[in-house]
Amino acid sequence: MRALGELDERGACVTIEEAKFPAPFVSGLEYAAPARGTWNIVHIGMLLPESHQIFVCAQACLRGVVLTAAEMGASDRFSTISVEDHNLLDGDMETLIIEGTTDILNRMPERPRAVLIYTSCVHHFIGCDLDYVYRRLREKFPDVDFTDCYMNPIMRKSKMTPDSKMRMQLYSLIHERMTPVRKVNFIGNNELTQESSEFVQMLRGAGYEIGDICLCRTYEDYQKLGESQLNITCNPAAVAAAKELERRLGIPHLHLPLSYDYEEIDENLQKLSQYLKMELPNLDTLRRKAEEELAETAKELKGVAVAVDYTATSRPLGLTKLLISHGISVKEVYADNFIEPERSAFEWLQANAPELKLYATVQVKMGMLPHSKAQEHGGRLLAIGQKAAWYTGTKFLVNMVEGSGLLGYDGVICLARWMREAAKKEADVEKIIQVKGWGCCG
Repeated sequence: MRALGELDERGACVTIEEAKFPAPFVSGLEYAAPARGTWNIVHIGMLLPESHQIFVCAQACLRGVVLTAAEMGASDRFSTISVEDHNLLDGDMETLIIEGTTDILNRMPERPRAVLIYTSCVHHFIGCDLDYVYRRLREKFPDVDFTDCYMNPIMRKSKMTPDSKMRMQLYSLIHERMTPVRKVNFIGNNELTQESSEFVQMLRGAGYEIGDICLCRTYEDYQKLGESQLNITCNPAAVAAAKELERRLGIPHLHLPLSYDYEEIDENLQKLSQYLKMELPNLDTLRRKAEEELAETAKELKGVAVAVDYTATSRPLGLTKLLISHGISVKEVYADNFIEPERSAFEWLQANAPELKLYATVQVKMGMLPHSKAQEHGGRLLAIGQKAAWYTGTKFLVNMVEGSGLLGYDGVICLARWMREAAKKEADVEKIIQVKGWGCCG
């Protein structure tokens, strides 16, 4: 047997020149890095004000979600119904959910406006009649809005991922399309789009109110998202939610994806300008400011290696292309697969940075390989994303999760500044990455 010290990177690492798009690595036994900053279904559900979550699953499956609610100080908005072996054999699963939910609601000092019930894979395996369950609950509690949510690992590699499904269900309780006002929603984000973004500034300048579930403090605020003239998505995981709102309520949808490509940013700004008949900002000025910030960052980071991971942004290859093309030394990207809009950046990097290394984040070897990349670079390594920081062993971290509200040229400018700041000061990486749902309870 090969000694641990002789473990090689085969299967967990590949140069981009040799990689296949969109999945460079073979799926198999997986390792979970202790970088916990990304949001899970509990965090996302908690964005709905005046709501209560009920998880219905086996006790072993409840541990993680119970801890999530406790860590964010939201145990009063969270309950569980434990599924036991005899419930599978007795055929009383529907009764268990109905009676368990009834008991929970009757014991609460104040009834919630909405209840998110999370069922698990076992309910699908046994053919539980969830339509009947929700029909009976709505009859028993006509003053409460119920929606179906899922903690279902078998959905992970389906067309509708658990993340996309959760974001879709989060908006499923908006009752109706209200009379439209001068308002535009950003749909499906976990954090507010930065106020300084030119997209937000365009809307504000034209007199539009910004709607976002992150701004909702009451259930009435949430319902008023139905007043919007337009829903915008920037996160690919949010597209299904906006499409469903368009189908159900008739609110038009524009997908203006987070991007680090100037041409795509221009295209997105032009789409928004044309749709709402707004004046465009000066694109040349915005581009020049971004170029100046990137040039300053390249100057200050001379001799510093950079690692990027997918938890920081949905477009890690697009970001890597931007940085490399501006003289910033990105050495490795941590991601298990890529979305289709990353193809052009992938091909550019194959041609222009063929030695760039791609690392899997869940391949089982990643739990055993040494975290010594920062050491190999004399400690001069900057990570963009928590998993990149964990795997490289660096103390310099841009703690960005899912884009952190950055969008457009302003997003490029802010990130360039964040990189300079992060490269100057060591961070307590181990402490930072232990916080679940960064920005929600961090």
